[in-house]
Amino acid sequence: MKNSGISIIDPWGSTSVESYERLFEEFGIQSIGGLVEKLPNVPFFIRRGLIFGHRDFDKIVEAINKKQSFAVMSGIKPTGPLHVGAVLTLREIILFQKLGATAFYCIADIEAYEDNGIPLEESEKTALDNLVDALTLGLDPSRAYIYRQSKENDVKDLAFIFARSVTLSTMEAIYGARHIGLYMSALVQAGDILLPQLKRFGGPKPTVVPVGVDQDPHIRLCRDLANKFKEKMGFIPPSATYHVLIRGLDGSSKMSKRNPMSYFTLTEAVESVEHKLKNAFTGGRPTAKEQRVLGGEPEKCPIFDLYKFFFVEDDAKLMDIYWRCKKGEILCGEDKAFAVEAASSFIKEHQHRRKLFIDKARDLLGLS
Repeated sequence: MKNSGISIIDPWGSTSVESYERLFEEFGIQSIGGLVEKLPNVPFFIRRGLIFGHRDFDKIVEAINKKQSFAVMSGIKPTGPLHVGAVLTLREIILFQKLGATAFYCIADIEAYEDNGIPLEESEKTALDNLVDALTLGLDPSRAYIYRQSKENDVKDLAFIFARSVTLSTMEAIYGARHIGLYMSALVQAGDILLPQLKRFGGPKPTVVPVGVDQDPHIRLCRDLANKFKEKMGFIPPSATYHVLIRGLDGSSKMSKRNPMSYFTLTEAVESVEHKLKNAFTGGRPTAKEQRVLGGEPEKCPIFDLYKFFFVEDDAKLMDIYWRCKKGEILCGEDKAFAVEAASSFIKEHQHRRKLFIDKARDLLGLS
């Protein structure tokens, strides 16, 4: 969807963000700014500004510091193996869990059907695989509600209740012209986000939804619905945190399951990961000589993004890589070799540990 000719935010397609600062002006997203300093723990991915914006995150910070009840809610569309770009959202869910939240982990199988045409019986297998990855990364099932959209009647009931308060023109204004199935899946997602506030889960409470900025249309719709049903159902408009979109390995604006060369998955063969990294786009110059003289451009480099987002937690080490590239002291071949080593180590360890969680994931999804 285009707004003011500056940014395109499309939760089901390509999203282009020319300036994250302009999103504050265009869509009313707030800078996360000083709120970060009020958190008891600040992991590297927040410290580095990868979480750049929010809506009502101050309510969550207050709940954390006062040790009040709150929830973190997010979901993953089971369209294929979990790719590395999803790790940031999962790390946020796990962070808020550790800070006291009950986690609501949604398997968005209805959206996978409406957007990608994946039958529910097929997405069930993918959901199991994705959940194993989430558990391996640290999702605590003892303090989480894990469910499939298609099996959660309260979510579907909320979608139908909300539908009475939304017109076609409203949906077109938010999402553009779409088939009715996608509009319906958006209402289902509003049901997902407000599910933690139902009586069966303890009633209304602050709820934070960690998302990429491409999912903001869903947040805006849900906040509007929460306000409409505030008197009747007591909903508190959900909070949200927004992370920047990580570039695809091919240099595209974001990693996308529609382009396998733009990402690698957590279950992919290490040899395949190495191949993609060695052939990835970089911020290097056309020749080694030019790079020695002019320096590289790490701010444009997907390889450097991998360090910043996932694989280099030490800030001093990250800045050392940045300036060595910027000064032409390191060439892209050497840089990629380090990326291969870091990513391969992460993938090998993850794949080894995930074997410990397969039975638990099957049990959680009722597939035992």
